[in-house]
Amino acid sequence: MSDRLRPRDLGLLALETGSSPMHNATVEIFDPGDSGFDYASLVSLIGDRISFVPRYRQRLVRVPGRLANPAWVDDPDFDLAYHVRRSALPRPGSHDQLRELVARIISRPLDRHRPLWEVYFVEGLEGGRVAVLAKSHQVLVDGVDTVDLGQVLLDTVPEPKAMEYDQWRPRGRPTSAGMVAEALADTLQHPSTALSTAVATTESAVRTAVHALAKAGELSSALAGRRPVHESPINRPLSQQRRFVTVKTSLADYRTVRKAHGGTVNDVILATVAGAVRTWLMTRAESLGGLRKLRVIVPMSVIDDELEATSLGTQITGHLVDLPIGEASPVVRLHQVSYSFRAHRETSRAVAANRLAGIAGFAPTTFHALGARLAADELRTGFQLSVTNVPGPQFPLYAAGAQMLETYPVPPLLPQHALAIGVTSYDNNVYYGITADRDALPDVDVLGDCLTEALVELVDTTSGTRTRAPRGRRTPPKKSASRAQGRKS
Repeated sequence: MSDRLRPRDLGLLALETGSSPMHNATVEIFDPGDSGFDYASLVSLIGDRISFVPRYRQRLVRVPGRLANPAWVDDPDFDLAYHVRRSALPRPGSHDQLRELVARIISRPLDRHRPLWEVYFVEGLEGGRVAVLAKSHQVLVDGVDTVDLGQVLLDTVPEPKAMEYDQWRPRGRPTSAGMVAEALADTLQHPSTALSTAVATTESAVRTAVHALAKAGELSSALAGRRPVHESPINRPLSQQRRFVTVKTSLADYRTVRKAHGGTVNDVILATVAGAVRTWLMTRAESLGGLRKLRVIVPMSVIDDELEATSLGTQITGHLVDLPIGEASPVVRLHQVSYSFRAHRETSRAVAANRLAGIAGFAPTTFHALGARLAADELRTGFQLSVTNVPGPQFPLYAAGAQMLETYPVPPLLPQHALAIGVTSYDNNVYYGITADRDALPDVDVLGDCLTEALVELVDTTSGTRTRAPRGRRTPPKKSASRAQGRKS
């Protein structure tokens, strides 16, 4: 029996449109040092380790007549050089230029006729650094059969692990007649296959109909001269283009706030996001308009003793929290966020950050991918923003001997969600990756500055002297030298 696409994954494909490509991405910055890390080294590294993620050499093939769900089959024309691409910035390339390049690359959907992933090796960054941008479709990484490619590329020591030669050969190209015969045989031998196909087809049709009705509603409003009604400024129709913002902060600051006020580092991060969104909305021409809370979905890790430790895709659950963006006090915002997570922490299933980061072979990229899948599944809950926070290892990681200096998640945008935030802690820093629709949120870079400001505001509450930013400001905050460095480094 073929390895067929699950109904849940078929729903993700149905949700994908030109304005909502369903892929995850991560951009990592490396210092080659004396390692000689270059494009050829990256191609060689991926070639050595792609056997650990065999689905990265497979593509989806539809069964004629939709007698069964699409199947994963080996790509007989698999070309590693097509998937691993070389790019460059004009030297010395700035972080602003890198972010613009990332935004353009993630705006493009993946080719469904090939394995659903791409990796870009970006040269020319200032200081002799290089960047690696990897993107993969959400149906590719499920945490059960397949983890993210980034999970097998990084080492804990500069010396790369020696790998055995990969003897991979693609299996024969399936024919239409053969796929039909196999689908019929699967249905006879496994009646659940027919039910799965019917469910998947129905769900796909429903998603398509809902999307068409939404489009029709927008068109009707436009013809009648009415503006569409949105729940918040960040829930708007999407264009096909993106913006990407990065923020680098110190993990020590979050620990300082946690020590002074209690809770967890995750609580402090979400309180920082709440303060940043509040300030950012107040800098815009439009006011908060009565928006006192922002409904956010936060993917959380749980323990299931009946599951293998590698079955990560079954150990992620969504937690809905209302970020108190209408609250002026940063400490009160933090306590409200902490209270909303207390029930989750008091259950025996909650996973501590240090335990999560200590999982053998752990890489934040896989958990970010699973968080994006969960957010797509939970669209019906009506959340307004997804924030995926993944605790990474607090020691350096290496690719082909080059040390990874920074790592930024690039979360995808869901339909009607013009903003998404990913957070990764790594080697004593906390890295924010903010994806936004290019047309809906042209000022999203201000949100990056507001994140730094919100963290400073929280840290100030832990000392006797508090230097707080003026409230009610409607002009973008000035970029001090320290803030500019925090956002651009």
